[in-house]
Amino acid sequence: MSAQATQERDLAVVIGLEVHVQLETDTKVFCGCSTDLADAEPNSHTCPTCLGLPGALPVVNEAAVESAVKLGKAIDAEIPQQTRFHRKNYYYPDLPKNFQITQYDAPLCEDGALEISVEGERREIGIERAHLEEDPGSLQHEGGDIETADHTLVNYNRAGIPLMEIVTRPDFRGPKETRAFLAKLEEVLEYLGIFDSQRDGSLRVDANISLVPGEEVREDGSIGAEALAEANRTEVKNISSHKGAEKALAYEVTRQRNAVRRGREVEQETRHWDESRGITVSMRSKEEEKDYRYFPEYDLPVLRVSGWKEEISIPELPATRRERFREEYGLGGEAASKLTSTKQVADFYEDLASDFDPDLAATWVADDLLGELNYRDMLITDVEDRLDEVRRLVELVAEEEITAKNARETVLREMLDSGADPDAVVEDHDLGKTDAGEVEAAVEEAIEENPEAVADVESGDDGAINFLVGQVMGKTGGSADPGQVNELLRERLG
Repeated sequence: MSAQATQERDLAVVIGLEVHVQLETDTKVFCGCSTDLADAEPNSHTCPTCLGLPGALPVVNEAAVESAVKLGKAIDAEIPQQTRFHRKNYYYPDLPKNFQITQYDAPLCEDGALEISVEGERREIGIERAHLEEDPGSLQHEGGDIETADHTLVNYNRAGIPLMEIVTRPDFRGPKETRAFLAKLEEVLEYLGIFDSQRDGSLRVDANISLVPGEEVREDGSIGAEALAEANRTEVKNISSHKGAEKALAYEVTRQRNAVRRGREVEQETRHWDESRGITVSMRSKEEEKDYRYFPEYDLPVLRVSGWKEEISIPELPATRRERFREEYGLGGEAASKLTSTKQVADFYEDLASDFDPDLAATWVADDLLGELNYRDMLITDVEDRLDEVRRLVELVAEEEITAKNARETVLREMLDSGADPDAVVEDHDLGKTDAGEVEAAVEEAIEENPEAVADVESGDDGAINFLVGQVMGKTGGSADPGQVNELLRERLG
């Protein structure tokens, strides 16, 4: 093996993330403009404060601060005795003040952690800080992308949306870990009720990637500060999804390894992730902290909210709930994971499990309902006003008024496709369970009409019984219970 190849192999990947998540509040973080931007005309949700007009003063949104404290409690972070805002001076073409109100040396949350699992291995990712700030507006590149557009339009509707920036420690050792972390973080945020992943631009990621000598990695996976300081760090911006993060970082790691292989130094720079082409593109040299010229924001008071951590309640978090489901309801790991994928799913399952058999409820929520919703590219929130109808369908199955097969393949699908009521679908398709006498008659007919299959069963071909079951189900229009039919056939044929 060549010296260059050995050098490339011996380099360890170091990744840290800066995750920007929009918090779900009714109004912006420093003014009273609405955050409901769906279908809003450009620049229609603005005011003198979020447009940075002279004389307009900011006022902190209490709900945004409370959301940040909830996150701090969920990641077991420290909430300092007092925290304050600063002005980050940097030219933002979509933030008209030419500075961003953010937090610098006194963030709302410090020293938290989140545990992830990748390929069966559990790791704890340190969270250095999480601070509150305002989101810039948005740019719309006309006639191309950021490099090729004819011109760019600015929409200030998003300027001032409350943003939480979550800064991890450089604890990631590969792209897969970042994807697992982002999925876990998003899951926690949604359980807390402070984040909506369906909102456009609600999660954006900047990633810092370095390559360091492998011998600098300690047994516990940590890397010394001196080795990190010596490594040239590349920042990749414009990542907007879990999958996008993994792809962008995989590309960037390969790009840097190739540079080392060719004897070139990895430059310290900021790069743009071009998702359409699957590559990163150089944007500018990497800024340093001093370039932002932080100054205290004297128009906002110091916040003293450390006591809120004990006062504010948060729901049972997904990992804890997942384990409880396994213990309390006897569920397997896969089922428990599906049933805690979102808080709405978990709540609906527990509601059903309180009245019906937990295994029946698990099958209907994890497999049937979520499977049909996924096929239609829908979420449980899209049918949250119809969950009582799904409950009624489960009740019909539990009381053996219809077969599970008909409920799943006919009633549920028609409910989702046409909006029909389950009882109406059952009546329209005459899916009520066939009475015992009709089933017995259908069994006799199937036996008389299929002597060859009967002979196969009697000669020990147990598989032939399934053919006869199918014949009976056809005669009853699928309304008979397959298990009962199987028993009747075996009893009749000895």
